[in-house]
Amino acid sequence: MLRALRRASDRRRHAEGEYGWLFNPYTGDELVAIDCETTGVDPRSAEPVSIAAVKVRGERVLTSESLDLRLQRPSTLSGESIRIHGLRGIDLDDGECLDQALARLLDFIGNRPLLGWRLDFDLAIINRQLRPRFGFDLPNSGIDVAQLYHRQLRRSHLEAASAPRFEAAAKALGVPVMGRNTALGDAVTTALMYLRLERGTLPTRREA
Repeated sequence: MLRALRRASDRRRHAEGEYGWLFNPYTGDELVAIDCETTGVDPRSAEPVSIAAVKVRGERVLTSESLDLRLQRPSTLSGESIRIHGLRGIDLDDGECLDQALARLLDFIGNRPLLGWRLDFDLAIINRQLRPRFGFDLPNSGIDVAQLYHRQLRRSHLEAASAPRFEAAAKALGVPVMGRNTALGDAVTTALMYLRLERGTLPTRREA
């Protein structure tokens, strides 16, 4: 309810602005899978080090139509987070500033529905940076693939952990894990899992 109220307020304030079109209903046939690699697991304090998005059209994951943003080194980058995503301070020396990266992300995803594995986490990370710079949260509708997978297990009367693991879900669905703990790899894998869950057959990953 709070998210819906905030979205309605953002729509009123930005209807005539540069990004007013983002609040229009989407009428196309594409989805966008997103993923963030961050400095921690607490969305209230973690900062993004990379953000990726890839388009999904029909039964295809369009890796040629993807966005892979490496950001400037955040102050909270630590050895523990580097061990997870592999991005060292030196790897982020030529990273994009957040303002530019977020503008590119908005232009790429547009008002398409979003896919994500534990999507709320990625949205919390992005929106915490987006609102002070642009004045709104992402207004896109979204599908959490982890929740979708969990619901399918329950419908199939299979034992389901309360928090299904990414790699275990991909393996169970017969989906290859593409570059685990890289933002683009996880976004592509999430898109493939979504198509497997929705279509029931192994989808294709195409470069074009």
